[in-house]
Order: sequence, then structure tokens, then C-alpha cells
Amino acid sequence: MKLTGFELRRIGLPLAAPFRTSFGTQTHRDILLVRAVTGDAEGWGECVTLPDPLYSEEYVDGAVDVLTRFLIPALAGADDVDGARVATVLAPFKGHRMAKAALEMAVLDAELKELGRPLARELGAVHPRVPCGVSVGIMDSVPQLLDAVGGYLEQGYVRVKLKIEPGWDVAPVRAVRNRFGGEVLLQVDANTAYTLADARHLAQLDAFDLLLIEQPLEEDDILGHAQLARQLRTPVCLDESITSARTAAAAISLGACSVINIKPGRVGGYLEARRIHDLCVAHGVAVWCGGMLETGIGRAANVALAALPGFTLPGDTSASDRYYRTDITSPFVLDDGYLDVPAGAGIGVEPLAEELDATTTWTQWIPL
Repeated sequence: MKLTGFELRRIGLPLAAPFRTSFGTQTHRDILLVRAVTGDAEGWGECVTLPDPLYSEEYVDGAVDVLTRFLIPALAGADDVDGARVATVLAPFKGHRMAKAALEMAVLDAELKELGRPLARELGAVHPRVPCGVSVGIMDSVPQLLDAVGGYLEQGYVRVKLKIEPGWDVAPVRAVRNRFGGEVLLQVDANTAYTLADARHLAQLDAFDLLLIEQPLEEDDILGHAQLARQLRTPVCLDESITSARTAAAAISLGACSVINIKPGRVGGYLEARRIHDLCVAHGVAVWCGGMLETGIGRAANVALAALPGFTLPGDTSASDRYYRTDITSPFVLDDGYLDVPAGAGIGVEPLAEELDATTTWTQWIPL
């Protein structure tokens, strides 16, 4: 495949409602898209960095810089680049997994469009549609939380994830469980907000029959998670700690988790995400697909990944209107709690030109 150039494009999208986690509140998304152009096709990738280095060390301005100064020039200097080779070519550059993932996604999309093959089939998907969960942010009050959860359940979401932090954990979880009953699939996500000293407090969540507690401790505290897992009945799931198949293998070996949230951007791309999936299947560890408030571009690829056989728990692959009133692709619409896996070549969706132009704040074309 002969690449002729890349376009970097920043777009701005308001969220349908504020989304608060333990590390901050988002009301607007500054999103970096990557377009890979070949002689016969073009492919799209979405970089899931936030504007500030709060979820991870990456941020949008930094992604633009490393893409333009290092990553794209490295691809320009390589021979016969295809999706499978992107990670190898970029391996000398430390970190910046979200930027690398966006490049890999764009190249894969272009390559598979040339070949007429869907990403889902390329990854090994076995399901035509996937069950969808929803992530519910921290609210100003418990009644507001109950209203939000009730609305999502009425829409058909099959699993609810509650964001938690110190001071907003046991009471809201108890309220949700009491209001909606034990049949609702319920889990919590701390985004590294606790320490091992909070183990006794977190053990109070065991009473609510949760699917899992996600990333309670700092991302580098694998041993702490292993100790915590021995003190809780609730399964411990890792998110921020899992940055590669290697770190996943270490966490599993140490008993730091029994569930893993796979986010392709966090681990450097969809091919590494598939390797983590395969590792977890081999070790009997459940996986599910996390989200980073993606547009329809990233959502399409996530849904394809979530259709692999090892994804046995509903992911954060919510419908487009969960986050955006108007998406930049045709919207993903919930159907009885499921989203259809795109069947077209590549990621199976294209940005809508009018919506893309209306939301664009900056572009740069980089010829190869």
C-alpha cells in the first residue's frame, strides 16, 4: 500500500450533558482525527487523548506535536507500510500510545477499504451486534443520579457503570441498587481515586453484588491492586494500568485483576488490543471494551473489537446520542440494548462532510 499523506484535523463537539469523573468534568470535546490517504483509498483514525494530561500523560496538543515531528515522518521513511507494520515502525518512540493508535487505525481503515474487508472480520469478530452498557458520571445529588440511571435503563442499556470517588461511592451505589433491584448489571469505576488504605471502605461495596470495581488505585500500583483484590469479594478490573499485552500478562500473573477493560487507544491500537484479548481468553480473564467518548469514527472500530468472542461483558459502546446530539458520522442507534457491528469495508463508516466541516477548528496536511 502506497501512502501519499496524512491529514490531521481537530474538531470541537459539545457533549450532550456534562460528564464528571474523579479527575474532572468534561462539557466539550477537542478531538484529533487522522486521515490516511493512499492512491486508491483514505482511512480515518481517532485519537482519544483529552485536552489535559488527566486520564493519562497524553494530551491533544502533545499528540499533534509527536505525530507531526516524529511518528508520521517515521512512517514516511519506511517501506511498504501497512496496518500490521505501523506499531513496529513506531516502536522506537516511547509511549504516545493514543497517537500511535490513531495512526494505526487510519492506515488499517485505508488498507481494508482497498481490500474490501471489514475491520470486524479482520480482527476475528464473531458477533453481528454487541450488548451496550452506559457510563454514568458523578452527579450533584443522588436523586439526579437515580433519574439519569432510570432514563438509561428505559432506553435499553443492559449494564450501568457508575463513576465513583471518595465521598461519592457507597451511598449512591446503594441508592441505585435499592431503586432498580438486583437484576440490573451494575459496576463502578474509580479512575485511580483511592489508595490501599481505603480497602476496608471499598469492601462495603461487596454488599451490592457488583460486576466489578474498575481501577480503584493508581495505574502503576499493580501490587496494591493484587493486595486489594484479596480483600474484596467484588472482582477488580484494571483500566489505566493495562497499556500492553505485557502489562496485562504481569497483572494477571500477580493476581491484580480478574477482569480487564480493553481500550484500543490506551494500549496503542486495535492489533495490540486483539493480542490482549487473546491473552485474557487463554487465562480465563473476562474482558470488555471501554470507551473514551469517541465520535462515530472511534465508536465504529470499538464496536468491531467488542464483537470478538472473549468480550463477554457489555462495554462502554454506547449509542451516539449518549454523548453527542449530533455526531460526525451517521449515528449509532441502540436497538434493544445492542449496537450493530458495521459490515462495510474498513471501519464501516465515513464522516459526514457537512458535520465534519461545521465542527473543524484546525487542519494540517502532511505529504509523504
